[in-house]
Order: sequence, then structure tokens, then C-alpha cells
Amino acid sequence: MFYFDEINGKRVLKSSFLSNAFFTTRGFNPGDIPENGGRVIRPEQTHSDHVEFVDERLEYPDTDGLILTNTNDTIYLRFADCTPLIFYDKKQNIGAVSHAGWRGTAASIGVKTIRKMKSNPQDIIAVIGPAISICCYEVSEEVRDKLLETVKDSSGLYENRNVDLKKINSRQLEEIGVKNIDICPYCTSCNNDLFYSYRKEKGTANRHYAVLRLGSVI
Repeated sequence: MFYFDEINGKRVLKSSFLSNAFFTTRGFNPGDIPENGGRVIRPEQTHSDHVEFVDERLEYPDTDGLILTNTNDTIYLRFADCTPLIFYDKKQNIGAVSHAGWRGTAASIGVKTIRKMKSNPQDIIAVIGPAISICCYEVSEEVRDKLLETVKDSSGLYENRNVDLKKINSRQLEEIGVKNIDICPYCTSCNNDLFYSYRKEKGTANRHYAVLRLGSVI
């Protein structure tokens, strides 16, 4: 279940599934993310399916998924219609944030992230954040087919050429055995007063964030 909270006077969206992660809303800046004494790290996203572990580096080029294993650093990725995926392995105490636009979703970046974490899917808590929803996301037949090819059961995931990126990502996770999945109901295009939308705002450069830290409540 998703609910709104505040951090440094700014509105954020949280899931009751995870206390150490949140999604920002309009007007939230990177400097508003609490540092907790560690680094605040984000990768250079390129709509790839490349996933990296956070180590001593500060830069992660061509990377659309970061896996966090320490309790000092904070990671975040940027979004404006694409689907934010946050994962937490309760047994290993490691987590990840991945960026699943249509290309990342077609490449099953969420599944690849969990496999790179070497996690048992049944130990994963998955939170799927605000993204453009089926009501507003029309794609070409070619893109639709590429997305639907990633799942065994495509029922309920599309209407003509409109597709549900959030549910496609969820179905991919379900089909590898992930049981605990919280899907955000908010559409970034319909709720453009709360979130940035690349489509609704005709190519805006503004972004909201998916943020994760381990071992502490944010």
C-alpha cells in the first residue's frame, strides 16, 4: 500500500512494504535526499539493461540498475514515465533500484537485477513505483509485441496498443517466483500535478526519483 509522507518539507511517496525507500514528487531536488553520513549515488541512465554493484566508484556510466550492499550510502535513479523498480532482499540485507522504460522492460531488467543480486526470488520485496499507466501509454505494435514476449501469460497487460508497463514488470517478477510485490496506482501522466511526465510535458528534462538506503528508516 502506498502513502504520502514528507522529507525535509518535501512530499514523497512510500510503500508500506519498505521503510527505507521512497519516490519523490515534483520539486524534490537531489540535495533534499538525506545523506546519513554516506554518499548519495546515481548512475548515468541510458535505457540499457546494465546493472552494477555499488563499490568505491562515484560514477556508473551506461547503467540502469544499481545494487546496494552497504548501510552507509544512498542510491537513486531518475524517472519521468518509465517504471521505477526497488528491490530488497530481507535475508541478505541488500537492495537495488532499476529503471524500466519500455527498452529495460523488454530486456527484463528487473529479473536481471534480482539474478545479479543472487537472491532467492521468494526473499525479495519488490516495490514498483509511479509510472505511466495503461490508460496513457500507447506504443507501436512492434514495441507491444516485444514487451509481451517477455512473459508467459500476457493476459490483462494490454488493450490494443496500450500496454501496462508496471504490470508487465510485475508479471515478469511473479513468473520467476517473487511473491511480495507492491504496485503503485499512480499514473505519471494522469497525475502530472504530482509527478513529471515525459509524454504529457512533451519531452521535459525534469525527473522524480526512486531512492533506497539500507539498514535505516528514511
